This record gives sequence, C-alpha cells and structure tokens, in this order.
Amino acid sequence: MQRFTELYSRLDSTTKTSRKLEALKQYFTDAPPADAAWALHFLSGGKVTRAATTTALRRWAAEEANLPLWLLEECYEHVGDLGETIALVLPEKADKSNLHQLPLHRFVEERLLVLPQLDEEATEYRVRQLWRELPRSSRFIANKLMMGSFRVGVQRKLVCRALAEVSGVAEPIIAHRLVGGIAPTPEGFSSVICGADEALDSIRPYPFFLASPLHGSPNALGDPANWQAEWKWDGIRAQLLVQSGEVLIWSRGEEAVSDQFPELVAGARQLPDCILDGEIVAWDGLRPRSFNDLQRRLGRKQVSGTIQREVPCHLIAYDLLRIDGLDLRNQPLDFRQHELQTLLDGIADKSWVSLSTALPFSDWHELARLRGQARELTAEGVMLKERSSSYGVGRKRGAWWKWKVDPYLMDAVLIYAQRGHGRRAGLYTDYTFAVWQQDALVPVAKAYSGLNDSELREVDRFVRTHTIERFGPVRSVEPLLVFELAFEDIQASSRHKSGIAVRFPRINRWRRDKVAREADSIATLQHLIEHKQ
Repeated sequence: MQRFTELYSRLDSTTKTSRKLEALKQYFTDAPPADAAWALHFLSGGKVTRAATTTALRRWAAEEANLPLWLLEECYEHVGDLGETIALVLPEKADKSNLHQLPLHRFVEERLLVLPQLDEEATEYRVRQLWRELPRSSRFIANKLMMGSFRVGVQRKLVCRALAEVSGVAEPIIAHRLVGGIAPTPEGFSSVICGADEALDSIRPYPFFLASPLHGSPNALGDPANWQAEWKWDGIRAQLLVQSGEVLIWSRGEEAVSDQFPELVAGARQLPDCILDGEIVAWDGLRPRSFNDLQRRLGRKQVSGTIQREVPCHLIAYDLLRIDGLDLRNQPLDFRQHELQTLLDGIADKSWVSLSTALPFSDWHELARLRGQARELTAEGVMLKERSSSYGVGRKRGAWWKWKVDPYLMDAVLIYAQRGHGRRAGLYTDYTFAVWQQDALVPVAKAYSGLNDSELREVDRFVRTHTIERFGPVRSVEPLLVFELAFEDIQASSRHKSGIAVRFPRINRWRRDKVAREADSIATLQHLIEHKQ
C-alpha cells in the first residue's frame, strides 16, 4: 500500500510525461505481480464494489473528527474532493499499526473487498478502524478506492508504454490485452506482459482507432481523391467479435453490451471468425433513427421483445479488423473495405447490418454541401479517412478526421451556480441557465465548460456578490449575465420543467453585449424543435 501511495504521489506531483513514465516503470519493475495486477486494474479505470454511500462516509468522518456535519460539508465544498476532505479533517493516525506497509493486494482483498459483504454497523466499524490505522497520504488513497473514484493524471497509453518498456512486449499488443480489463491477479498481470499468446489475444476486441475533430475547411488535407468520406452516425461505436461460434459486442467504453442487442448477436452467427468495427444505431428499416430512441436500449440487462420491436437496432459496419484469425489492421483502408464488402455480400440475412457507404464527392466544396445535409439524415457530420490509412490505436492525428456539423445555439441567462470539484474546487464553475417563458425564467440547461480561467474567476466574483438565495451548495444569483450555449440536439421532454431537453450543452461565449431580457425564449426553442423535425 505504501509503494502504491508513493506511485500516486509521484504521478500527481508532475505534469511531465517523462517523469510519469519513469515512475510507472519503476513501480512495475519493483512491485510483486500480485500488487502490480491491482495497480494496473486501478490505473486502467477498474474499481471495487463501493463499501458505503458517500452520505454515510461523510457522517462517519464528521463523528470521527468530532466536527458538526455542516462544517465537514463546508470543508468538502472548498476542497472539492470527498476522499481528500476526509483524509484531511481526521486526526493523523494514532494507532501504531503498520497497515500502510501491507502489500497492496492484501490491503484490497482483506480490507476493501470484504466491506460490501458486511452490514452497515460492521462496515462503519471497519472503515473507522482503517482511518485510524493509516497515515494521511494512504488514507486518501484508501478513500478513493473505497468510493470508486480513484483517478490520477495518467492516460492508458502511457501505462501501456511503461509496461511495454518494462516487459519488452510491443505497445500495441499491451494495449490490445488491456481492452475489456484484466483479472487483478498475478496470472492476469502475467497475461499482459508475457510473450505472444494468440489464443488469449484472439478473444479480445482491438483498441479503437479514433478520429480527431476537424475545425474549419478540409482544404489543408490536400487532394480529395486520397480521402474517403462517410456519414458520422449518432449511435454507439462498437466492435462485434465472432470467435468459434461465440458473438461478443464491445462498446468503445470497453463494456460488453451483447445482451442489449440480441438481434445483432443472432445475425452475426452467420459470420466466420472476425471483428467488425461500426456504429450501433436505432433503425427504421431504411435509415438510422434519433439517438434518443437508441437510449431506450442502453444499460438494460435484458431487452424485452416489446422494446426490440419498438426500437430495432442495426450495425452500420465501418471496418473489418480481423478475418479467420488474420489481423488486417496494418492493411490500407481500401483493402479492408473491399474485404468487408465481400464478407457482407456472402451472408443471407442482411437485415441487421449494412456497410457504411462512401459519399461521392469530387472536391471539398461538394463535400461541404453534403455535410450540410447531415442533420436531415440524423447524422452528426462526415468522417474523413485517408484511403491508405492503417487502423491505429487511440486518437492519432492525421489519418482520420470527424467534420461535425455546426452546433445549435441559444442565448440563456445564468440563474444558479455551484462550486466545482478538483482543480475548480472553491470556484463557482457549475452553472444552470434559463430562457424566458413569458415574464419568467425557466431552467433549460446545465453547463460546466467553455470559459477560460480568467472568465471563470470573473463569474465566480459575480456569483459571490450577486447571490439572492442559497440552497445548500447552490446559489441563486441575480439574472444579469447572458451566455451563448452550444448543443448538439434538442427535443421535447416531459421530464424537464421547461418541456425541452438539449444534448451536450456547453458555453460557447459570454454575451457581454446582451442584457437578460434579450435572451431566447421557450417559444424560440420549440420552433427549433419543429423546424428540426
């Protein structure tokens, strides 16, 4: 546990990639495999089952620190991280236990994994004892692990690079083996850093290749003949894996989602062993439906026949990554597309899948005109892929680009603010915006991004000096500031007071030139919904 705490400290104390890499390499070189396995699990985003609610943890911590709960809550608002707040307010350890010297795997298995199996009284006793036995630095890490909120500023790509340099296994192979997670055991860790094991690697999806956003015109990309354009569909990016008669579907978030799309699993049984990369969309029989329809299928452990009939789903296949055990990722896109077309032509039932067809265009001006039609087809824009490109790992600029349509815009008034978390702790940076409904302002969106540091500090000062009321951590402010919000989609919603829901709202700019009365209205947004349809 002490070694893992020191690793966190080294990673958190620097922004230099070289120093983070050196810290990771040293840890994975020195740590025993059982500890390294759990460290890799946590560094890759893995969690353990939460031991208690944050409400209970706050109550226990306030009592343990002999503080009124309201004072701990105020500390939390300023610190911005509950695990750190609890570590700070509790007295430095009085117990002479050497718990922090326990190996990480034993600490997790003996102190954390047992907690969810206990009743609340026993859990409280164990958690308080843990707080008393750990020094403050390790207590902070333990809190983050218990709450499932452990994060440190290290990308998985850097973890893969460190493991590759320590083990001598190529970085792309390491990245492939980490997709979908590993068992946090010595055997699981060994399976990541050992030599080639085709049987192991064949049952995993590949790391997704991601496009970079294209801002402005694509003229700088050169000759249009070197590029393939496709619609950027608004669905769930996924890989469909067929291996020895078994069908698995993995989302880009590395979740197994096969149970949510039984019709795709059934259709894929026609295929030989392969991996397809594509987009899962709600389907009307001829074209994709709105992402809002697809949301009815997401997160379900079982999908009823009724839901399947009401929201049928379809795979729009982009790429063929493997066929009959042969890895095609290093082949040019044109070759992979030809093989994908041949594969799909050979199956009898194509109701569940179709090829993402290339858009015909001779110059960038013509492609821009096509892009302008995207919303009519429920697409988000167009994808541009270099015809000679291989299928890479992660987001690598240059070969694939996403040229999204311009967002919707509205002018809205700031009415509520709340302190942020992490590096924004102590500043009011989380905002609620409203538009007019006759003479009243009605909340319509929350936004947390889009302002620079100077603007955030300026809005924070405004919030503190123009507060009307307080509702716990939320402040109601005088409705004076107008901001232009950008968002990707808009629809009617019975769940929202305004009757309207917007997707991915963010602050586009501060409208210092407008007064609150000049902000948009519910009627304007309703007209936008009608025009969109």
